[in-house]
Amino acid sequence: MGTNPPGLVISAPASGLGKTTVTLGLLRAFRDSGLTVQPFKNGPDYIDPAFHRAAAGRPSFNLDVWAMDDGLIDAIAGQAAGADLVISEGSMGLYDGTTSQGVSGRGSSAEIARRFGWPVVLVLDVSGQAQSAAATALGFAHHPDAPDLAGVILNRVAGARHEMMVREEMARLGIPVFAALPRRSDLELPERHLGLVQAEEHPDITEAIGQLGAFLRDHADLDALRDAARGIERNGPGVWPKPPAQRIALARDAAFSFSYPHLLEGWHRAGAEILPFSPLANQAPDPSADLVWLPGGYPELHAGRIAQASTFREGLCRHAETKPVHGECGGYMVLGRALIDADGTRHPMTGLLGLVTSYQRRRLHLGYRRAHLTAAMPGQDAGTTLYGHEFHYSTILDQPDAPLARVTDASGNPVPETGSSRGTVTGSFFHLIAEAPA
Repeated sequence: MGTNPPGLVISAPASGLGKTTVTLGLLRAFRDSGLTVQPFKNGPDYIDPAFHRAAAGRPSFNLDVWAMDDGLIDAIAGQAAGADLVISEGSMGLYDGTTSQGVSGRGSSAEIARRFGWPVVLVLDVSGQAQSAAATALGFAHHPDAPDLAGVILNRVAGARHEMMVREEMARLGIPVFAALPRRSDLELPERHLGLVQAEEHPDITEAIGQLGAFLRDHADLDALRDAARGIERNGPGVWPKPPAQRIALARDAAFSFSYPHLLEGWHRAGAEILPFSPLANQAPDPSADLVWLPGGYPELHAGRIAQASTFREGLCRHAETKPVHGECGGYMVLGRALIDADGTRHPMTGLLGLVTSYQRRRLHLGYRRAHLTAAMPGQDAGTTLYGHEFHYSTILDQPDAPLARVTDASGNPVPETGSSRGTVTGSFFHLIAEAPA
């Protein structure tokens, strides 16, 4: 058994209501007050954990009950050891998840809150309503699967009278209000098609998060929030994922940044050496590496530079002559023959796979994935089942290589994006989260 610090889950009725703004502001405000705060993110988000880290000064990790077993979840939760407080950001709405059971649940933020005993702080966008906001909060509190509701944070409040009307009805229904945040369009973080612009691309992330921290410090009752935090013991030390090789050359820059923190942590803990390199800086992978791993990211925004990166391409091709290469999503596209950008320009890629993809024909591919490997990939034998997530807008124009896996969505429906396998090179559109439990 292990003891976690007390925590809170920051959730909302839906996406786009201010969860990330509030979470980042609270992380920075509590940090500035002298607390050590451990951030987490519910679900398969690639971007928010980097913002959490910038705000808290401490790595953030995904917690995912659909794709992770108890051992991995407990291992990740153990990263909170030594912290004073846990702040876990939810995904979508509090009860939103898949319609089918995964490894440990359906993937909702409510399940994470119940599992660790972290009360929920519900962020409510009260623009366009007043007393009705309290009815929304009351409904969430009395859902049959409800975790403890600590209270609410009111977002986009129009003024003092508006705040009073909402607060009085919340008080009448016995719902604590921890903050009333006025409308501040200047504090919104820039976005693109997969969510926020990445933290490392933000022009001044330190200043932006500092402003959010000051905003929450000025308008939230931080002492009451900390007093509301709770938690329960976790089951044990947990089990981290195994590394796919001993020396792993990992692409890492603005085009290749979607690496799940728990995977890298597991690789480090097992003694693997991570050798970062930047394709955008025309760097070749370390020739001593046992494996080259190309994560997802935004290669479509940098396709011209990648196409011109001859040192990167030649080094990658030399490696693939004798040793494995694997790409996920954006990394998978770079392993192909060509990538067609949103303007219709065709950019030659590395050609290690026959894949041709296009962003000119945009179509959303989104959701959890189960992949039963029909070919081996680094660290995984054929026949293994993997759990992952897919989120991209690219369309496959040509995929001549052997499939990597039989892939289904969370409900078991077949997915046509099977990944590819050719010699030492493999790739998939799904981002690996965890191996299926034995």
